[in-house]
Amino acid sequence: MLPIVQGALYDFPKYYDLVFGSDWQAEYCFLRHAFHQLAQRTVRRVFEPACGTGRLLVKLAAAGYDVAGNDLNPKAVAFCNARFARRGWPPPAVVADMASFRVRRRFDAAFNLINSFRHLPSEQAAENHLRCMADAVLPRGIYVLGLHLTPRGRPTVTSERWSARRGNLAVNSRLWTVSVDRRRRQERVGMTFDVYTPTRQFRIVDETIFRTYTARQMHALLRRVGAWQIAATYDFAYDIQRPIVVNGRTEDVVYVLRRR
Repeated sequence: MLPIVQGALYDFPKYYDLVFGSDWQAEYCFLRHAFHQLAQRTVRRVFEPACGTGRLLVKLAAAGYDVAGNDLNPKAVAFCNARFARRGWPPPAVVADMASFRVRRRFDAAFNLINSFRHLPSEQAAENHLRCMADAVLPRGIYVLGLHLTPRGRPTVTSERWSARRGNLAVNSRLWTVSVDRRRRQERVGMTFDVYTPTRQFRIVDETIFRTYTARQMHALLRRVGAWQIAATYDFAYDIQRPIVVNGRTEDVVYVLRRR
């Protein structure tokens, strides 16, 4: 049994980035295609709310995009800015709440791909976020938003595992649904990182609450905000040639929202 460390996984950006930063290629290619095919303006400036460690921002910056982001966690922001500094690039990220922020210059496109949207705890916070994003993205630009919907009946996916290694560091991650309260629209999720270094092995244990969305609830939210139209929808295969139709049984969705 590994020794237990209680803490927020987001407070360990080195381990978080190893797990989620190692599998970036499909998302990166999808974003590049979406910028080219679905934005109705040339995409040069790109923004990521809840950018975390900047795993995709740094790839897009290397491709020539002007990038920026924000995140509520100062440790993640520091990690993101440090990786840019090592390349001699200016820091792209600031500490800010994704439901109440402003940008100095607007962007051609934005993205948020791995369920961070569901950390917003209420309908009002979700509306505020989408309005902040509408203020941040120029007309005819796009916001690529990925999240797990709550389907009718029993969800088919209730746990996920990832593993990654870099040099002498290895991390095994697990995420699982503890409970779902459809009335309160809360999914309680357990998360662990099993960390292996040459001198230490331990398990980081965390738990978080995600807000739940059915397809109908998500579409109603977008209608209320009014600033976005759904340009296309995809699943987590990130195949730009294979859009999907979202219905009551859909779970994994990438919404490509176009700014009106």
